[in-house]
Order: sequence, then structure tokens, then C-alpha cells
Amino acid sequence: MQDKVRWGIAGTGAIANSFASDIQFTGNAELAAVYSRSKEKANAFAARFGGIASHSSIDAFAADPGIDAVYVASPNAVHLEHAIVFLSANKTVLVEKPLATSFDDARSLAALAAAKNLFAMEGMWTCFLPAIAKVRTLLGAEALGRIRHVIAELAYEKPFDPTSRFFDARLGGGSLLDLGIYPLSLCLNLFGQPRAVDGRWQSAPTGVDLSAEMRLSYTGFQAHLSCGFDRDGDNRFIIDGDRGTLVIDAPFLKASRLFLGDNGLVRKVIAPRGQGPWAKMLTRIARRVSLPGLQRFDLPFPGNGLQFEIEAASAAILEGWHEHILMPTSRSIQAIEIIETIRALPPS
Repeated sequence: MQDKVRWGIAGTGAIANSFASDIQFTGNAELAAVYSRSKEKANAFAARFGGIASHSSIDAFAADPGIDAVYVASPNAVHLEHAIVFLSANKTVLVEKPLATSFDDARSLAALAAAKNLFAMEGMWTCFLPAIAKVRTLLGAEALGRIRHVIAELAYEKPFDPTSRFFDARLGGGSLLDLGIYPLSLCLNLFGQPRAVDGRWQSAPTGVDLSAEMRLSYTGFQAHLSCGFDRDGDNRFIIDGDRGTLVIDAPFLKASRLFLGDNGLVRKVIAPRGQGPWAKMLTRIARRVSLPGLQRFDLPFPGNGLQFEIEAASAAILEGWHEHILMPTSRSIQAIEIIETIRALPPS
């Protein structure tokens, strides 16, 4: 019986390099091949990661018998196109976030995988980190009591460039698809589908969303999520309950540290209101000082953190699953639908 999934990578950019680097930390996956339209880039990538097979023809790459699964690390705008090529060649796919750039494309991708009985998953690696597994454990044990609200932000300032992938709609640009997808997907992963969605967004000169806010209404609480290219944000994920406050420390998308406070003073220290100097000072105190009523969970890992996603997807493929329970395609489709709901509103 096969004990390792042989992965091919479509793309040679930063996330492809992270995937190739982190595969060494798994026990059930190995790197087999790479594809790039540029023969030079494909060859250089292959040489950097142990002389794996390199392809500059997507059809030859898809037909390579040495590949079991493909990590689609190509630009957002061609996720669907590339996934169709690989699924049509009977290769399972792990598609870097977002699964697709539109609701219809995401549904098409999932439908093709289902029709061919092949595994497909969005590469939302944050949801597979050990720290996030710990969050699920704490929530399951009701360590926070009744959830009162969720606040999360992911924002990194980007200089405006109409030709960059961040600001070009043709390349799948916009802060929601690039950054907002992280807090949104984690919220869906932890709490499921909301009862209602609202929000607002601000437009960049190219028409994509420069920044955005999402309000997800659940029974008993709301989640307030924000993202943007217009600032460097707090970049934490905060879950507040009536008995405790849990903070996934920054940057939460690469979570390795959690704080749990169970009294009023500590909760104000680990989750201060506002973004000013006072709030920043309290955040630094929480990271460095041991306080009564404060629990700190450090869950570091080597590499970039993609190994947990790779291992989970590989285990599912080896078991013959068509989806992974933590990241089913239906949830990825929900995320894109919510993003489209926000984008359908007039910009503020």
C-alpha cells in the first residue's frame, strides 16, 4: 500500500517555495515535480529542491505518472483553469487560497472533483496549525463560556500599483481575496455558517477592494472581521466569552501563540480596545509578563507552517477521501459567497 503522496507543484512563486520547503517536515508526502510556463524557472526550482522533475508544458505535467496530487500555486485568476486541467487528468488537487475568484468558479471546481470522485481542497493552511487545533479544544471544553463576540483583523499596507496582483481585478486582486479570506475562513471553520452577513468596503483606484469589513451574525454573537491594503493592522484573532477571552496572537494566520484570560483585568490587557499606543503597550506586556489569571500556550513549529496542511491532505488522499472534514469545498464556496455578498454592496 502506498504510504506517501507524490506531489507536483504548479507555480514557482513564494507560496510554492514554502510548500516545497515544508514538505520535509511531513511523514506521508514527498515532492515529485514542478510546473512553470518558464522552462528556466521550472529547472531552477527543481534544482533547488533536489532535482525533481520539471515541466514547462502543463499537459505533460498533468500526465506525469510520477505525480499523485497537484498543489495549485499559480495566480488566483487561473486557479480554476489549472485545477480543471489536473482534475481532468485524474490528479487530486490542493488549491492555494482562494479556491477560485468567484462563487460560480468555486462551485464548478468542486463539481468537477465530485463528478470524477477525486480529492479537492482549498489550501487554507491556517486552519491546520497546532495552535488552531488547541483553539478548537478550548472551545469544545467551553473554556470561554458563552461566546459574546469575535474580532479579527488582517491588514498589510501595500503601495498602490495598478499592475500588481493586489490591485488588478484581472489577476484576482483585492484585499478580501488576498487577506480577508483568512479571518473569514477561520471563523467559518470554528463557528460554521452565519445566519446573516453584512459589511462594507472601500475601493482602490482600479475598482478592487482596498479594504473591507465583514459582520457575520451567529446565534448569540457577531463576528467583526476586517482586512486591507491601506494599513498595517493588529492582525490578531480575538474570541470573547462570558467566562474568558482567547487571543490568537499576531500574525494569527501563522498562529503559534495563544493567550487565555479569565478575569477582567487580564482580559483588558490581552485584548485592549482600540489601536493606539496604550493598546500596543498592553499587548507587549501580555507577551512578556506572567499575570494571575493568564494562560499562555506556545505552539511553535519549524518552517513556514504549511506542513500540517500537506500532511492532512496527504492522509485524506491516502485514505481515499474526496474532501477533508476541516476544509470541505462547501465551506470554501461559502467563503467566496460571503465575499461576493460584501462586494455587491456599493463602496463606502
